[in-house]
Amino acid sequence: MAERLTGSSVEESPQPQPSTSRRRYKATNMASEEMVEMVSILRREDYDGKKGPYTRPNMRKDKIMASVVTALEAKFGTKRSKVQLRKRWSDIKSREPEQYW
Repeated sequence: MAERLTGSSVEESPQPQPSTSRRRYKATNMASEEMVEMVSILRREDYDGKKGPYTRPNMRKDKIMASVVTALEAKFGTKRSKVQLRKRWSDIKSREPEQYW
């Protein structure tokens, strides 16, 4: 019986490995100035591709969103991920069209 107790106490849980996944940013509410800036950049750059057929539209959209991330960080000091901004853009277009315009 003593061997069982010592055997189980010797086994420790493995140390948690540092995560190698992408860095996650806490989703916080966007200030209205941030939203206005994001919408103006995305509309100016034709993020939705309304002005014509583009070659490699997904690559183009990714580049535009990367520039939005850096612009918002430089202007407002908040680091947001591309995924968060894509979701917010979708919400603005579908749920809040009056804010979009």
